[in-house]
Amino acid sequence: MPTASESGGVPARSKRADALRNQQTLLEAAAEVFVASGVDAPIREIAAKAGVGLGTIYRHFPNRADLVVAVYRHQVEACAEAGPALLAEAESPLAALRRWVDLFVDFLVTKHGLANAMQSDSSGFDALHAYFLDRLVPVCAQLLDAAVDADEIRPGTQAYELMRGIGNLCIGRDSDPRYDPRRLVALLLQGLQRPRSV
Repeated sequence: MPTASESGGVPARSKRADALRNQQTLLEAAAEVFVASGVDAPIREIAAKAGVGLGTIYRHFPNRADLVVAVYRHQVEACAEAGPALLAEAESPLAALRRWVDLFVDFLVTKHGLANAMQSDSSGFDALHAYFLDRLVPVCAQLLDAAVDADEIRPGTQAYELMRGIGNLCIGRDSDPRYDPRRLVALLLQGLQRPRSV
């Protein structure tokens, strides 16, 4: 019996890997477009950014809400996976926490407009919110605990309350170009630090 390469076909595993890679590229492009133009951006703009045809997007995501949810889940996973990686490679746990918070702020900006895009399915939004908390609160807690153990920040700050505070600081960014939540988030993190002994 001829192998896939002998018969001119591509092995199924390779096809699946290519399809997954293409979908990741599409989701990353959609996230960038959502950051720049909001979740109501034209699908053709996402297709152009990803270098694919409109048909490819609609084949994977039949409607906009499907695409928005997929981008949301993709961003949550990227943020969750970044925590342990940053902790392993950063010069200190506090530096890892700062870099992770930057990614989290990027995620919150990408998420803007999700509720409007999903308002026809509030149960779907509730499930996404639970998924977000399940995946990201433990990662934030791990980073906070490492920074406390390294004596870089004061103990007592809960991951959920820090994430909620950061989320609240990000509100209003889109409606006021004079407002930069990153500056206030940096001040919040600075407030967590232990004072250096002189």
